[in-house]
Amino acid sequence: MGYLEGKVVAVTGSGRGIGRAVALDCARAGARVVVADHGVSMHGEEPTSDVADAVVKEIEAIGSEAVAIAGDVSDIGVGQRIVDSAVAQWGRLDGVVCVAGILRERMLFNMAEDEWDDVIRVHLKGTFSLFRPASAVMRKQGFGSLIGFTSGVYALGSVAQANYAAAKAGIVALTRSAALGLNKYGVTCNVIAPVARTRMSENVPQDLAEMGDPEDVAPMAVYLLSDEARHVTGQVYTVVGNKIAVWCQPEEVRAMYAAGRWTPEDIAARLDSSVGIEEMPLLAKLKEYEAAAAAKKAAEG
Repeated sequence: MGYLEGKVVAVTGSGRGIGRAVALDCARAGARVVVADHGVSMHGEEPTSDVADAVVKEIEAIGSEAVAIAGDVSDIGVGQRIVDSAVAQWGRLDGVVCVAGILRERMLFNMAEDEWDDVIRVHLKGTFSLFRPASAVMRKQGFGSLIGFTSGVYALGSVAQANYAAAKAGIVALTRSAALGLNKYGVTCNVIAPVARTRMSENVPQDLAEMGDPEDVAPMAVYLLSDEARHVTGQVYTVVGNKIAVWCQPEEVRAMYAAGRWTPEDIAARLDSSVGIEEMPLLAKLKEYEAAAAAKKAAEG
């Protein structure tokens, strides 16, 4: 028996990269798969169903079943169509994996409104677009698994991807909220933060300390979709190469109190000694890099 034998899973962004790897691993584990991919270029142009159809053929060659859905997942109607297709074809929906995403890299002060809107729309609304109808089906079934995809930038920030970081933080908040709201219905909700070589990561420095491949990420998705993970919910897992790590749950770390209402002067007098700040790890690295670059320029000049 396969790890997902008898289950039905929908995967967005599954025509290429991580989504394709997840869809194929789900099929190898015995699941029937809805392969959902708009098939657009990195700039959001030239939509085609060819990539989704190609993955369906790969799944059929494995010996499993699949159907293709080509459409913009940020359209709420497409999210509903993905869920309806699974239920109409196989009578159930056990899990959804929301991998679809785009990038519009730009410094915040140069970012156009459409560059902000497009990234938030595809990543965050695209996750909601599938989570909403899927959770309705899973609530009635009394079981199911929702998996979102995020990035470490949701917590650490990004120099030139404020839109992407905001969308990925929204997905974490959405998933944790879904975990709380759906727990009593037997539905688990988790997030994967992958680091892998894909179309979207082509501009990321390849000399990063940690970098993996799409195929490294897929087993974690299969596990979270399985009955073995029924106790796992509200979690964020980094998956890169041969490493899996869990992120901490946010909490207040220090507090200070006033006898009455705070004044700015009171805050200034006490903040550093009583509450202080939490260092941004990437900001510290940026400062080191900028200092080194300035020193090198001075030496060369």
